[in-house]
Amino acid sequence: MDLKLSTLLCLTLLFSTILNPALSELCNPKDKKVLLQIKKAFNKPYILSSWKPKRDCCDWYSVTCDSTTNRVNSLTLFSGGLSGQIPPQVGDLPYLELLQFHKQPNLTGPIQPSIAKLKSLKLLRLSWTNISGSVPDFLSQLKNLTFLELSFNNLTGSIPSSLSQLPNLEVLHLDRNKLTGPIPKSFGEFQGSFSALYLSHNQLSGKIPTSLAKLDVSTIDFSRNKLEGDASMLFGLNKTTQIVDLSRNLLEFDLSKVKFSKSLTSLDLNHNKIAGSIPVGLTQGDLQYLNVCYNRLCGQIPVGGKLQSFDSSTYFHNRCLCGAPLPSCK
Repeated sequence: MDLKLSTLLCLTLLFSTILNPALSELCNPKDKKVLLQIKKAFNKPYILSSWKPKRDCCDWYSVTCDSTTNRVNSLTLFSGGLSGQIPPQVGDLPYLELLQFHKQPNLTGPIQPSIAKLKSLKLLRLSWTNISGSVPDFLSQLKNLTFLELSFNNLTGSIPSSLSQLPNLEVLHLDRNKLTGPIPKSFGEFQGSFSALYLSHNQLSGKIPTSLAKLDVSTIDFSRNKLEGDASMLFGLNKTTQIVDLSRNLLEFDLSKVKFSKSLTSLDLNHNKIAGSIPVGLTQGDLQYLNVCYNRLCGQIPVGGKLQSFDSSTYFHNRCLCGAPLPSCK
């Protein structure tokens, strides 16, 4: 009798689950409610048509849930379909680790302040949108961030110095905006595994802080700004930096005094006011790319390494550079 009863109960539960999927739903009801509010705030766009109340939200397009807790931990909305501002409700997904709005040209307004509540966030990517306003100071509160990308937007104003207080940050992209003012002195203070700094295609001005001598990262891209003065502190024999792009600025220093590490694979200094000669140290590494054109360099191009493997366009429009691949020195 007990066996029959337990079998009957199991069958009843199975059929009720099939007839009522809500009983088998993994999605947390609080998270589901928030996601539906986000959909409503975006005026129920087609891209979110899979976000239906009767479906498990862990199966919705662009939503991922944690395999253990079933809380929503990722919201990734790529390639169009959204318009308006980022809704404040995004801050009500407390277990979110990844938040991405990418290639959403009709996304406007400021970076949503409620994002500051997302203390578990590891990756924040708001890129290729029409978001405007400043880079907010509150981003420094997101202590678990490892990757912050705010590139290809319409952000203005200065860079908050507090971003260097992010203890786990590895990559920072602020490139391709309309940011002004200097590079913060605090950017020499990044901790831990910080490895890449992208500030290119802005309107940053002033001198590169000497504190950045303490920065040892794989990639530095400060190209297409209005930076002036010295940049030699970014280099050093003991650094592990591989890629440096300082092209199209107003930089003015003596290249012959700069010590380059053997780790350097790509160096772009074109369109500046850099003087001196090309140091012999550049023959020591494994350079895959070099561009020093449109500067004020002089003297013979050192023989060795990869320096003769580049064509003349790497070196032309300087004051008096000579030697292969340019015409020989007189």
